[in-house]
Amino acid sequence: MKAITLLSSGLDSVAALAIAAEDLDIEMAITFDYGQRAREREIEYSQKVCEYFGIEHRIIKLDWLSEITSTSLVNRDVEVPSLSLEDIDKAAPSEITDSSAKAVWVPNRNGVMLNITGSFAESRECDYLVVGFNGEEAGTFPDNSLAYVQAMDRAFSYSTQNGVKILAPLIELGKTEIVRRALEAKAPLEYSWSCYQGGKIPCGKCESCVRRARAFKNAGVKDPLLERLGI
Repeated sequence: MKAITLLSSGLDSVAALAIAAEDLDIEMAITFDYGQRAREREIEYSQKVCEYFGIEHRIIKLDWLSEITSTSLVNRDVEVPSLSLEDIDKAAPSEITDSSAKAVWVPNRNGVMLNITGSFAESRECDYLVVGFNGEEAGTFPDNSLAYVQAMDRAFSYSTQNGVKILAPLIELGKTEIVRRALEAKAPLEYSWSCYQGGKIPCGKCESCVRRARAFKNAGVKDPLLERLGI
């Protein structure tokens, strides 16, 4: 069966691609440029990942999405929140992590991206869209949840003739489990960029960086990206 993958170059999307590629023919990866701070790094690293897997890479610009987004993921005048391991380690979403999620929220981002990718999947007669949605982030980002995947599957059953479905191999996993599974699948994590910022090295302070660092620490391995960058 064939699939198209959403690829931001983040830990989750690279892991999901590697896992899906074990059983599916990945036709293409799509990376979206919506004015996010890390867009240049995400595009650069996504291209490296696609070269690794030998798949087509398509970049789609969504200029209008940046125009209607006021949060810090896009707006350079608003500071990206910094979190600590203590903030992340709380058993349930806290006021801090909820606030962090709101600070980087982009209006209906995943809905827009899934529907566009669904059009490509239908046109190429692909069975699946591969996404990196996961159990850990679903706690603060509802558009990463199993309920959201199921809702989008129902929508696609009406909006696509071939009934495209979403494949989310990480949907029940936390970040530590994602790291372990990605390494098993030989995912090129040395070219995965999770940071909300777009510098030459990850900031190490944003929520995405902190979750990633905790995952590699708990998995007992050094982050291949940091190793490649000599950090």
